[in-house]
Amino acid sequence: MRSGQKITAAVLVWSAISLGALAVAQEPDKGPPAPAAPSPAAKTGPDAPKEPVPPPSVTVIRAADARGILGRDVRSTAGENMGRIVDVIVDRSGTVRAAVIDFGGFLGVGSRKIVVDWNALHFGQVTNKKESMTLELTLEQVKAAPEYKEDTPIVVLGASGSLQPLQFDH
Repeated sequence: MRSGQKITAAVLVWSAISLGALAVAQEPDKGPPAPAAPSPAAKTGPDAPKEPVPPPSVTVIRAADARGILGRDVRSTAGENMGRIVDVIVDRSGTVRAAVIDFGGFLGVGSRKIVVDWNALHFGQVTNKKESMTLELTLEQVKAAPEYKEDTPIVVLGASGSLQPLQFDH
């Protein structure tokens, strides 16, 4: 190739590059490019790589600020043994409504479960498993409460008539 032809070829290449850059610069913004169609060789089965799952949120609760309550003893304000918490009842929205207390009996014999309003329980300074919760009901009120049975309407014993009926949207 002669030097004149080399110069002409270089000018043509430079012109093509410049025109291409000019066309891109003058083209209106069309947003992000469309995703590329998957190639036929892309895996789509169980062996296909999965998109990373975002990490869950994390909350740290100090041990002194929260404790589990299942199995905790419940006492009246007069110090009488009212049983122990064996379950917690929540409504459809997940709001805690009541606690199920295993009441009476000895070593599980002769005991029955009753349901008490969550607001009738006071947790106080429950820092270890040996400390109990206080229930704002008398021993006589708890003895007279109807027994809790699964898959039947739940009768919740409230302190001082404070419990409001739960309204469901049907």
